[in-house]
Amino acid sequence: MSRMSRAFQLSVSVLTVIAVTTSADAKPKKKKDAPAAGGDMTFEPEAVQKSDAEPTAPAEPAAPKVKTRKKNVVAASSGPGGPASKTLERALKLYDAQDYPMASIELNKVIEGQSGDDDANKQRAEFFMGKALFNLKYYSASLSYFDRIVQTGASHRYYQKTLQWLASLSRFLPESAGVLEKIGKYTKADLEQDALAEFRDELYYLLGRFYFTKSQFKEAKELFAAVPEKSEFFPKAKFFEGMTWVREAKIQSDAAQSSRSALIKASEAFKGILRKAAVYKDEKKMPKTIREFAELANLSLGRVFYSASQYPLSIKYFEKLEPKAPDWVESLFEASWSYFQVDGDSKALGNIHSVNSPFFDQEFYPETFILKAVIYFNRCNYEQAAEAIEEFNSIYPDLRKQVDEVLSKQSDNAQLFDYIVKIKTGEAGLTGRVQHAAEGALNDKTLAKSIDYVTELDRELKALDKADPAWKSTAVAGTILQDLTLQQSLAKNEAGQLARNRLQRLSDQVRDLTKQAIKVEFETLNAIKGKLTAGLAADQSQINPNAKNFNTIQIDDEHQQWPFRGEYWRDELGFYRFKVANKCGR
Repeated sequence: MSRMSRAFQLSVSVLTVIAVTTSADAKPKKKKDAPAAGGDMTFEPEAVQKSDAEPTAPAEPAAPKVKTRKKNVVAASSGPGGPASKTLERALKLYDAQDYPMASIELNKVIEGQSGDDDANKQRAEFFMGKALFNLKYYSASLSYFDRIVQTGASHRYYQKTLQWLASLSRFLPESAGVLEKIGKYTKADLEQDALAEFRDELYYLLGRFYFTKSQFKEAKELFAAVPEKSEFFPKAKFFEGMTWVREAKIQSDAAQSSRSALIKASEAFKGILRKAAVYKDEKKMPKTIREFAELANLSLGRVFYSASQYPLSIKYFEKLEPKAPDWVESLFEASWSYFQVDGDSKALGNIHSVNSPFFDQEFYPETFILKAVIYFNRCNYEQAAEAIEEFNSIYPDLRKQVDEVLSKQSDNAQLFDYIVKIKTGEAGLTGRVQHAAEGALNDKTLAKSIDYVTELDRELKALDKADPAWKSTAVAGTILQDLTLQQSLAKNEAGQLARNRLQRLSDQVRDLTKQAIKVEFETLNAIKGKLTAGLAADQSQINPNAKNFNTIQIDDEHQQWPFRGEYWRDELGFYRFKVANKCGR
């Protein structure tokens, strides 16, 4: 039985701020009794060493260079077709002249069989139509034509050449557009062709991502590991290599040794990113991608070590994230669980105080109130425990009712999507707390990608509407309009369903936390009445009974201490400490 299920835990009396004065595939949930079986569980990877030679920062990913077609080049992979029609010749000349609107008109005639071209030349027209629309920045429409080639398979004469254009589209279209699924039709052997040398590292990463989404871990790890360290895609590939090992560890959780081995491999992969980042002595010269994935690597290492019951190490990595990091508030919250596991009540409560500050009122962390109550209860500070539960009850049960009302009223996914957009822009008419909680709950990366895809389709439809009237009235423009309109409808429905699922999870989470709150409240009231159950009383007496351990805050030479007066300052976040008086046994 976990320690958290046996006893709640904590007590606090005085909050202070410690401030610097010099210039110097799961969230943790339950408190474990002890580290995993075996005293040799520690697998802290080797220290990150800084290289003497600092590499030149690679350029950020840019739009791919689009090369014009060389005349008289046979661009067939399965043999040349018959003679091109006058229409196809005219289309290719227009393409060479970068007159993509006019080229698309002629190419469409070939594709629709109006020019008398054979199948090989129709395939050629499909390929150039995809490229023409790419150059016109109709990326979703371009993907539709390249998808025709992918669905035809290796028998299409431009099947292999389409790969590099899929890689290019992946830089302009969000993941929910389905580019990974198209790339997933290819094999690793398809990526080895000489013509793809410029795109190979990116394609290794993208194909690896596809296998990752399909839980084909062996293939995913092989592809991620194939990305060389010098590549701009190395940090991304190494991160997902680590995540693949984490997913495997979860699956192998019943086999302790296999799970342990997978976690070690995961930590090694994440450490590879940190070694890459460590060579930049001047952080300002560090490429954005490396900096972002180094932050994710630290967060992931904190989670890996937490899952291995190595709580001090998890704290070490959670605290490597800086306040400017996008996931800093998440690291504060998760570190509070790690501190809780090692009886670091002062810091655990300080982190909770930061997470619940007005600066993060759009974040969604209802669990912090339950943890706070458990900490207070564990140190027999029953009044504070009751106050924490009361605070939770003043917000979240009512919030759940309002979320359920939203879900029941917005029965259509497309309508729910429109409502979600209003929530994000503050135009949904929700009350303050519900508005903030809904925004926090909808702060989901998968949902964000789906919304981004709808936004991209909106952009392309608006661009089509503003296009030259002569071109807009053509058959090809009509086909593009029909395709984009259909894709937009499907994308809104998908995004609406994702939002529905997320809001339902919010409701379910609050329901489950409410049950926990009731349990803590029940035991707290019993304790106040002197009716604490024998099991909980025994647990309290065994948990670090020396009160001074919890009532002392260590201050080093670089910090000062002063009382919290009810006013939050951004530069104080993360430095709050609580004096915790252990009242058990008094």
